[in-house]
Amino acid sequence: MATVSRLSAAKKNARTPAKPLVKPTESNRATLRQLTMGALLFCAVLVAYLPALNGGLLWDDDGHVTRPDLQSLHGLWRIWFEIGSTQQYYPVLHSAFWVEHRLWGNAVLDYHLTNVGLHALAAVLVVVILRRLSVPGAWLAGFIFALHPVAVESAAWISEQKNTLSAIFYLSAAVAYLSFDRTRRKWAYFLASGLFGLALLSKSVTATLPCALLVVFWWQRGCLEWKRDALPLLPWLGIGASAGLFTAWVERTIVGANGADYALTLVQRFLLAGRAICFYLGKLIWPADLMFIYPRWTVNVGVWWQYLFPAGVVALAAFLWLKIRRRGPLAGFLFFIGTLFPALGFFNVYPFAYSYVADHFQYLASLGIIVPVAAGLALAAGRISGRAQIKTACAAALVLTLGVASWRQSRMYRDSESLYRETLARNPGCWLAHNNLGADLLDVPGRFPEAIGHIEAAMRLQPNRAEVYNNLGSALLQVPGRLPDVIADFEKALRIRPAYPEAYNNLGIAFSRSPGRMSDAIAEFEAALRIRPEYAEAENNLGIALSSISGRLQDAIVHFEAAARINPEDAQPRFNLGNILSRFPGRLPEAVAEYQAALRIRPDYPQAHDNLGGVLSKIPGRLPEAIAEYEAALRTDPELADAHYNLGLALAQVPGRSPDAVAQFREALRLRPDLTQARQMLEVMQ
Repeated sequence: MATVSRLSAAKKNARTPAKPLVKPTESNRATLRQLTMGALLFCAVLVAYLPALNGGLLWDDDGHVTRPDLQSLHGLWRIWFEIGSTQQYYPVLHSAFWVEHRLWGNAVLDYHLTNVGLHALAAVLVVVILRRLSVPGAWLAGFIFALHPVAVESAAWISEQKNTLSAIFYLSAAVAYLSFDRTRRKWAYFLASGLFGLALLSKSVTATLPCALLVVFWWQRGCLEWKRDALPLLPWLGIGASAGLFTAWVERTIVGANGADYALTLVQRFLLAGRAICFYLGKLIWPADLMFIYPRWTVNVGVWWQYLFPAGVVALAAFLWLKIRRRGPLAGFLFFIGTLFPALGFFNVYPFAYSYVADHFQYLASLGIIVPVAAGLALAAGRISGRAQIKTACAAALVLTLGVASWRQSRMYRDSESLYRETLARNPGCWLAHNNLGADLLDVPGRFPEAIGHIEAAMRLQPNRAEVYNNLGSALLQVPGRLPDVIADFEKALRIRPAYPEAYNNLGIAFSRSPGRMSDAIAEFEAALRIRPEYAEAENNLGIALSSISGRLQDAIVHFEAAARINPEDAQPRFNLGNILSRFPGRLPEAVAEYQAALRIRPDYPQAHDNLGGVLSKIPGRLPEAIAEYEAALRTDPELADAHYNLGLALAQVPGRSPDAVAQFREALRLRPDLTQARQMLEVMQ
């Protein structure tokens, strides 16, 4: 049978002529080249950002990576419908962070890979747009955008996923709208409009897209027609303007971009805008001395040379209009200025408190310079006779140089200490870097004197900053005998910034450690919660304060439960709940459940093991479990005297374990000679 089948197949094949091999067409080869270039771009970006990939959270990253109180489905609802639940009202961005947290939790590497991947994808979309517009040098422009060091801040800093994600929607909307412009198909228009909406809800600076498209159409056609070019974009202009104004209102009223730091006259704002444009242009052309926080300029209408910046911008625009025959350079410059417009100083944004410029402000705007330069280089190369390999090598050298610069720049984003130290090396007068570095070092064992030094340096540079006084108070809170100074620092912070929940919370902690001031502490914790109702730490601290007052245990339970609900990943409120519930004989099972919940969150919590053992020892039949918990506590912390004493008490109740109990009492006394209960038990048992 098998032989016959093979013969039949052979005969059939003999009767059927073999199909000739299909040679790859030019179209297939072109597609393969494009895919190869795209893969090469992604690999180049990944290599350039390797130093930052394993970095930790920086500065306000913990406000973007979804907070515990927003990680539930209700939290997702709050992201969309509760203004102020996130730092800025960008619900698509924070929904993306919400999904990412569901996928990989707090794994920082995955957040970095996502942001770097989005940046690389944005560069590929730039290439797609330029090829559709038949702009020469499309891949060169894509590689320059992907590897230019001014983009490092956007791609290496997790918080700036707002830039990379919004860029994907912005550029995708542009691709879809260009399709609509060519075909006038309604589906393309609605697709583009939907993508534009997603871009706005990721970062409202993308509101400049309709103006950018009009610039592109003017560059293509030499003139604009109302019905063909402007009318379809009118709804976008209205929606974009509304989104921009709403963001400006949020920045001013919720984020805090108001007050003396933002009090600029109209003339000052024009001077600032001119200087910022020149600054960004300079950093694109020669990306040296890039830094996380640039020095904050003094904008003075009485200083003549500051007028040179806006004059230079006008002169450059006039030169491009009158002297350059091609429209491309002027179109790119208009795109550059127009996309920068929201960050030029005409609207207050919170970062203006410490610097008027930042690399991430020109993430999209940089395309207005990069694309004409790449196109110009491609056109120039086409006119120069010579081998194609040499031209390719020159382009590769440019891209490699930028890639190396980005690799070096991304090293400073590997952790917050590196970031702030590098910032101070380039900008020694940066009070914010001193302040933030000092706050970070407070949590590092053995670095307390250095932390104090940086906070005091920040105070010398900016003596009227609430954040600095708050950090100084937090530092001195660790020093015995400094409570009066601590209280004065927190009160000073609150005089400067009355709506400062962290300072109220910290002042409450200071009062709780001052004899006779527990009622003042409670008032401060309550003030913090009035400003920020979903403030888990203040809820927990308020519960601790109330638990020390006779008759307020039920109130304390309410606040511990609120803290556990807001931050379900914090073991402390569960532990405190267990402590309170263990005082009620009828609620011991609930106390056990709370201690166990705390230990699920933090298995190496010796006090929770010890206290759980104490509760279990009071429940009939659960003494063996209590002994196991005491032993678990001592495995985690062998020098916990209370656990040795409690284990001794439990072992004393087990027949034949008296010698072990005596050994535990002796160890407890060795660790704490003042533990009189252990001494008394030894006297009884010996």
